[in-house]
Amino acid sequence: MFTAMCAHVHAPDGHCEFTARQRRLLALGVAGVAIAATLSPLAALAGGVEDAVVGLQREWEVIKYQSINSEREKRYEALAVKAHQVSETYAGRSEALIWEGIVTASWAAEKGSLGALSLAKKAKAMYESAIRIDGNALGGSAYTSLAVLYYRVPGWPVSFGDTDKARELLQKGLSLNPKGIDPNFFYGELLSQTEHPDEALTYLERALQAPPRPGRQISDAGRREEVRALIAKIKAR
Repeated sequence: MFTAMCAHVHAPDGHCEFTARQRRLLALGVAGVAIAATLSPLAALAGGVEDAVVGLQREWEVIKYQSINSEREKRYEALAVKAHQVSETYAGRSEALIWEGIVTASWAAEKGSLGALSLAKKAKAMYESAIRIDGNALGGSAYTSLAVLYYRVPGWPVSFGDTDKARELLQKGLSLNPKGIDPNFFYGELLSQTEHPDEALTYLERALQAPPRPGRQISDAGRREEVRALIAKIKAR
């Protein structure tokens, strides 16, 4: 099971940093949860913020699923600048804040080390702000995204990781998007890590049955591969 506490790896300055496994988990989860922001809810948005958010979505999924590992950190860093411009331009819109959080968390996952913790905390604040504005936006994506942060990052005293809080947030995300691929996948993953494999499989199968999202073929295909891999891992135990 993924432990919230930072493992026995330290940076040269003595600060605790993510292990390779934690970075992989963070990359799968914190960054991958961006897929929860679908195009369907965006149809109700004003054209300006809709176009801006769709642009972030598309650039994010290309980086996530079609770029090579060595390029991702720099590309996410550049995309984070664009995402911040969007959230400033459309201040008070939770959709823009959600996507700035997603991009920032993705950058954190690729960066690793002490800098990743700082970025993860910034993403956390963005999701919390988005929830205060409109927690229902984008099918409750802010709840799911925040939940993944809580169970990916190290726990106290290093950072804010907390699996109980993650469970609470994922349940809220599921209540808002019960058929969504992301809330079902991440809840299933959390259950698998907390020794509930049978229950986990139920949610993972639901994730595979999730309806396709218009314009998100790249993201859907990538997530389904991750779902199938986790199902196989659970069944092989």
